[in-house]
Amino acid sequence: MLLKFYKTLLENFPEIKSQKILLAVSGGLDSMVLAELFRQNKINFGVAHCNFKLRKEESNLDQKFVEEYCFQHQIPFFTTSFDTAAFAKDFKLSTQVAARKLRYEYFHEIIQKEKFDCIATAHHLDDSIETFLINLSRGTGIDGLTGIPLQNDRIIRPLLNFSRDDIHNFATENSIVWREDTSNATDYYIRNKIRHHLTPILREINPSFSKSFKQTLTNLQQAQSLMEDASRIVYKKVVTDELDYKKINISELKQLSNYKAYLYQWLQPLGFTAWEDIYNLATAETGKQIFSENFQLLKNRNFLIIAPKNNNFNEEYQIARGVSEVNFHIKLLFCKVSEPFYSTNKTIFVDDEKLTYPLTLRRWKTGDIFYPLGMNGKSKKVSKLFKDEKRSVIEKENAWLLCSGTEIVWVVGLRADERFKISNITTNIIQIDFV
Repeated sequence: MLLKFYKTLLENFPEIKSQKILLAVSGGLDSMVLAELFRQNKINFGVAHCNFKLRKEESNLDQKFVEEYCFQHQIPFFTTSFDTAAFAKDFKLSTQVAARKLRYEYFHEIIQKEKFDCIATAHHLDDSIETFLINLSRGTGIDGLTGIPLQNDRIIRPLLNFSRDDIHNFATENSIVWREDTSNATDYYIRNKIRHHLTPILREINPSFSKSFKQTLTNLQQAQSLMEDASRIVYKKVVTDELDYKKINISELKQLSNYKAYLYQWLQPLGFTAWEDIYNLATAETGKQIFSENFQLLKNRNFLIIAPKNNNFNEEYQIARGVSEVNFHIKLLFCKVSEPFYSTNKTIFVDDEKLTYPLTLRRWKTGDIFYPLGMNGKSKKVSKLFKDEKRSVIEKENAWLLCSGTEIVWVVGLRADERFKISNITTNIIQIDFV
């Protein structure tokens, strides 16, 4: 296994010999074997251990065991402890999710501080099989059936091509000592139930199950790659990227026989889960919305609009006289000009003498009134302007007003106000561009 592991490293992580790796070690079989494989292959690495305080004295003995191993082999050692149960309770997380969050936050702190290149974990083929079966039981797309990735971001998993039997055999042959986590013997977690009861049946049905499953994962990963390629091509045809949101053209989308698959591909990374409601949104009435934790999806006429949830309704930005550029959610450019050219929705010209500084850039509010340019002094509610312009809920939420004191100078990108227009006697002309 030693030589096979080294070849796997060079094949999948060709730069690893010149890198500094932080190895996550719990003290259990898998991570102790990974540590020995790194050590015997002379990989430059340090060890990080987390004490989650979940098994009382056992957790402390695990920490001491890993520390002594690192001391014996002169391996840099980093450790910390957490009150995992309290953290899980405070943030309403499962114990497993809480431990994972705490663990990876700590690991990333170390690699930043100690200049490690990446984190290596001891996930192996059986972990990938169990993840596949867990996701399958809960309902998932193809991305949930491709197992654990070999690498994502700065986390690598060099043991993914090796089974638990491979790892156990190497430990036995090399007299590697490890600590047994007693919680692994229980059926408290769904992963343990699958490990103890389901996968043994699958191996009884097919003694070469691990080998067959590895090939299945490869096939699924290739199918996922094909789907991602197709998704990017279709995305360019049916999705328009606006400043603060994206618009999916429903008519073009529904011409695709498998349009639901594309919606899943685009929306699942944004945290959406109500798939039947999302698929029905294409034929729903205008105004219907679906939310994920951080995003909203709106049906607006012939479009599905995706936008971040708007949490900045009360934000304002003060603009002093002489400022040339503003970058505050939107970008505005200010400059003095000797004479105007044709105004557009994106460019206006105002009389600087009529402005009261500092100007304010803010969100619109119910009841806001302005005097649209060209309407001979007649007032109009901003909400009525949005209605006339057929603006969606999300477009209205992302609208900005440029104000002078309490008066609106510009509904940015839509309509300027009559009261600040230039005249024949204007001497100081300000051009404002919405970029």
